[in-house]
Amino acid sequence: MALTSHEPAVTHRPFTVLVFATLVLIAFGSFTSAQGLQYTEVDGWPDPATSAAGTPAPWNLGQVSGVATTANGYILVLHRGANPIMLFDAGGRFVRAWGDALFSNGKVGGIAPDDRQPGQSGYSAVYGAAGCHACGAHAIRVDPDGNIWVVDAPGHVIYKMDSTGRVLMELGSKGVSGVSRTTFNLPTDVAFGPGGEVYVSDGYGNARVVKYTADGQYLLEWGSRGTGPGEFGLPHNLAVDTAGRVYVTDRDNARVQVFDADGGFLQEWPDIGGNSALFMTTTDDQHLWTGGTLRDLDGAVVATLPGGNGGHGMTVSDGAVFVAQLAGHVQKFVAP
Repeated sequence: MALTSHEPAVTHRPFTVLVFATLVLIAFGSFTSAQGLQYTEVDGWPDPATSAAGTPAPWNLGQVSGVATTANGYILVLHRGANPIMLFDAGGRFVRAWGDALFSNGKVGGIAPDDRQPGQSGYSAVYGAAGCHACGAHAIRVDPDGNIWVVDAPGHVIYKMDSTGRVLMELGSKGVSGVSRTTFNLPTDVAFGPGGEVYVSDGYGNARVVKYTADGQYLLEWGSRGTGPGEFGLPHNLAVDTAGRVYVTDRDNARVQVFDADGGFLQEWPDIGGNSALFMTTTDDQHLWTGGTLRDLDGAVVATLPGGNGGHGMTVSDGAVFVAQLAGHVQKFVAP
């Protein structure tokens, strides 16, 4: 079976900050919609590392696969390398890092088209020497109680941690793939309902969304491989609004599907591109970042980042939008 990478090769360059001038404020607690925004790019986030000689040095990150915001507004950066979970304050000051030995060293890749079986997944994983260090690191989220959740895709497991990094709970069975109540096959993301429910997009190997109670008890699941309503090519990300509706990026089918809390299909937003990032704003008047495009909850475009650049993960903190880029850096967008 031939494997081809489904994500860009790793490159390294200095972090950049993209500052955009606009008449709106996109804040963690409030939002006013507008279009026709103008953007300016500057350097500066996060602060550079310091060499042994005391001089600034660029961060040597692997693929940055996710970002998240802690309860106190700090930024978690998830990358595929040593110390894969890194914590910075919103201004860019490094605080600490952890996570070595937490993630598997497998790497998800796309199966070559000629080797794919009809109706089956187009993805698999390689391990060992053919993999890479901590490449299992796929997504990072923070729940309303401040707990940190990370997804190890080729490890088939999701970890819940407290704010110190201590593992509190595991969903899935580490190193065991499957399609049961207690196993996943290359899961992709995690999200949280208004009642504390936990949703997992089990997306590369399987094609389903699985719902659990807050303490990890299985409730239900939905989805199968395909292109119709309630079917998925690749459920890559998910988010939940305050009414309990579940939004799923069906990346290979270039759409977002919307479901009720029990998996009932409500609507789809077709032909919006293969988004790899999804983030719900935490406001009473909620909006959803679908990659580099901000939408209202009917799918209408409200704003876009330069070039529609949405990366592999997104978060918002105190008026700034942070984007994880697999090229090995984080972008920050702020209002003037």
